[in-house]
Amino acid sequence: MTRLPLVAAPMAGGPSTPALVVAAADVGALGFLAAGYRTPEAMAAEVRAVRERTDRFGVNLFVPGPVPVDRAAFAAYVDRLRPLAERHGVALADEPREDDDAWDAKVALLLDDPVPVVSVTFGLPPASVVQALRAVGTRTLQTVVRPSEAAAATRLGVDGLVVQSYVAGGHSGTFDPADLPPEVPLTTLLREVRAVTDLPLWAAGGLASSADVALVLEAGAEAAVVGTALLRTPEAGTSATYRRALADPVRTTTGFTRAFSGRPARALRNGFVEAFDADAPPGYPAVHHLTSPIRRAAAAAGDPEAINIWAGTGFPAATDEPAGVVLRRLAGVAD
Repeated sequence: MTRLPLVAAPMAGGPSTPALVVAAADVGALGFLAAGYRTPEAMAAEVRAVRERTDRFGVNLFVPGPVPVDRAAFAAYVDRLRPLAERHGVALADEPREDDDAWDAKVALLLDDPVPVVSVTFGLPPASVVQALRAVGTRTLQTVVRPSEAAAATRLGVDGLVVQSYVAGGHSGTFDPADLPPEVPLTTLLREVRAVTDLPLWAAGGLASSADVALVLEAGAEAAVVGTALLRTPEAGTSATYRRALADPVRTTTGFTRAFSGRPARALRNGFVEAFDADAPPGYPAVHHLTSPIRRAAAAAGDPEAINIWAGTGFPAATDEPAGVVLRRLAGVAD
């Protein structure tokens, strides 16, 4: 099989599915399961489902780095959100929920049942975890958005870096959620990161065409990571409401917002962002857990104005074609 220099990005919250991972593997790309927000048991079930079809896949974990929310600011945000929640039949929690996304349990499962690749996002994992994963044969990759993070990850001893630019959809992998990623082209960021490390680099963010992919490969990336381009594919677990919003020609602007999760994430602007972005306090995962019930209810009701429409700047190029067709086109391989 021809190996494509492409990676189907982990997209937490539903879009990444075993079917999408298998579809990527079927055309020679590498697909990732997104363990973020999944229970350890659900993560393990998805790993088993993928392994029945392919041994070419990875798993992404969110590194615990909670930013405890200010209690007064949290209470004020609850009050701002309550009318919207009531319209969607949702009761909001008055107390913030702070957790580590079951980090220890997920790591333990991946050590007991090793997978080929584990990538981590939101910060550096303990060195002991990197060493333990390597000992069971797992390659580790760290998401970074700036050279200083790349240098720190290199010192930690990971096997490679996912270099994510500011135009990527969904959450930024920035270690410090108070700092937005630098607004430099991905090719420039790759060169800046290459100046501080010899590790293999994967490039992520805004890759919507074969020309985009070719540029990052020419700039030194080992692989191109694509996410938004796959959101409308039939194999993705993207909700129907989310799919329609991505295809709506009226929606033209993406930008960073903390309104949904308390961490910066790139999304298409909608009513929720317009109404609440200025009021959202920093605080992850407390803000994520607070708004999740509203977003789930809005998605089920077909209301695109109250969901998180995570999208990179290349979203207009996303289509509803099969994932394999999309990936082969991005790789410049004709069907």
